[in-house]
Amino acid sequence: MDLKQLRYFVAVAEELHFGRAAARLFISQPALSFDIKKLESQLDIQLLNRNNKSVSLTNAGQVLLDEARYLLLRAEQAKHLTLRSAQGFAGRLSVGFVNSTLHRGLPQAVKIFEWEHPDTEIVLMEMNSAEQAQALLRGQIDIGFVHGSRFPESICCETVLREPFLCCLPASHRLAGQSRIDLADLADDDFILFPRNVSPHYHDLIIAHCVAAGFSPRIRHESRLWQTAVSMVAYGMGVTLVPQTLAMTWKEGVHYCEFNGNGAYSEMNAIHQAALPSAAAQSFLALFKAIAAAQAT
Repeated sequence: MDLKQLRYFVAVAEELHFGRAAARLFISQPALSFDIKKLESQLDIQLLNRNNKSVSLTNAGQVLLDEARYLLLRAEQAKHLTLRSAQGFAGRLSVGFVNSTLHRGLPQAVKIFEWEHPDTEIVLMEMNSAEQAQALLRGQIDIGFVHGSRFPESICCETVLREPFLCCLPASHRLAGQSRIDLADLADDDFILFPRNVSPHYHDLIIAHCVAAGFSPRIRHESRLWQTAVSMVAYGMGVTLVPQTLAMTWKEGVHYCEFNGNGAYSEMNAIHQAALPSAAAQSFLALFKAIAAAQAT
């Protein structure tokens, strides 16, 4: 019993007429009759009652019809899945991300992508940028979204989003009514900053801009996440610099303002192996870039 025989049998069982079934299958009626008889002979079971006027299913034929439909459906699904796999759109896509990506369109990208590609399961893995680079080299993730751009030559890095930093002040801060300030105006404030071992890129970038403004920031508290840093600012525990996206997602208890001479930008970069990534990875990256760009406008 093969799939061709099952397709022939289903056609006859659904049409209950050899002539119509043969026309539906684009074969001759004698050829169809021969294959059905051959199937019955192989199974040693009568599947159809037929005479000059009618065709009907036996009990065994009804059972085979249900099973044949299921097997043909599974065969078609297997064919589809195999083709999708060859194209890179079936299986699992492992995506590394830093926490701030959640505010730049990552959840929306995952939902849309999985709706468009139901054969692909996206698995998100939160890691800092250095951890993602190692995971990528070990084959634990297919693509990552990171801060910073210094990676081994075997890793390809491309900018997904670039946005300016803003000053984040407590709502009660003396400068909270200003839309733009000099960064030097914060020289006497306590700063909340990432530990250098967690994010050397942002740690060094913020300190460098403070030094360029004429002072070394007094780091009073450290935070591993932007959300925690903003929450601490809201409690009046200090000030910090944050990417512009945070101003769109967190407003309670804080004030955001630009600062003069601001050449500080936060970059969200995508990393993948230097070899061309899978079609799924390329498609997901393109979708995320489009959503991130739309949210930034």
